[in-house]
Amino acid sequence: MTQQSELPPQLSYTLPKTERLYLRDEIERLFALGSSFIAYPLRVVYLLQDKPRMARCSIMTGAPKKRFRRAVKRNRVKRLMREAYRHHKHSLEACLVEHEKYLMLSFGIVTNELPDYTTMEAAVCKALSKIEEKVEQ
Repeated sequence: MTQQSELPPQLSYTLPKTERLYLRDEIERLFALGSSFIAYPLRVVYLLQDKPRMARCSIMTGAPKKRFRRAVKRNRVKRLMREAYRHHKHSLEACLVEHEKYLMLSFGIVTNELPDYTTMEAAVCKALSKIEEKVEQ
């Protein structure tokens, strides 16, 4: 029987409130000073900082009412974004720790069609790898 100390550390696949971007001032600063790119069907806005924050990476998701009139569809899109991020955030967090950076991140949808999980997962993975490249520069 193995002891607890010999087991590898468990990865946390949660998204606690400390990792969510919800304060109005921080969101305004993100969109005013941040950079953006498209990882279809997502528009990603990010802001790298050296100043310590509560979490290494804080995120927010959005789906405009103009594209998805029904709240059910908007909530589904946001849930898909959060779920895909939650499963693939560990490599980005490791990169941020290594380079001693902090990140604010926003995912928004730019298509009118409701995406499925595989499309969303591919887009989030592509976006996170692009951000990792920016951190390493």
